[in-house]
Amino acid sequence: MRHIIAILLQNEAGALSRVAGMFASRGYNIESLAVAATDDPTVSRLTLVTEGSDAVIQQIVNQLNKLVDVVNVQDMTRGEHLERELILLKLKVRPEQIDAVRGHVVRSGGRVLDPAADGFIVELTASEAEINAFTTELARGAELLEVVRSGALGIERNQRPMRVVR
Repeated sequence: MRHIIAILLQNEAGALSRVAGMFASRGYNIESLAVAATDDPTVSRLTLVTEGSDAVIQQIVNQLNKLVDVVNVQDMTRGEHLERELILLKLKVRPEQIDAVRGHVVRSGGRVLDPAADGFIVELTASEAEINAFTTELARGAELLEVVRSGALGIERNQRPMRVVR
């Protein structure tokens, strides 16, 4: 099963490599990884997507909690959460298809960033499933030249924010 794990991590050199190293040393795969500073400049939030049974994910969470730089770990998959991913697509669009492609992008909630026929660039922020469907549909009317995806970001819906435990 696919799991989204949020990790608060001390914003120090080597902290991210220790998390990635823990996954590599135990043979776990990271499907996507997104990391950035939080409102606290000493802490970064890492959002990681991986697959495994509940027992494997619990083992991963336990191992992450043992790392010195890890402040907090949360498997968001178990609770209600919102998940989004950003995709940038560069397309080669035949001139007669430009209006149809532009219309599909707008109907899907995306934006056209550069309308050049030989480098038509669009963006969309949506769920993984919506992005997969969007990409498949656009590939029917245009040639995909380049695909750039951010990986999943997630946030729990409950009132309790993920914070640094002091």
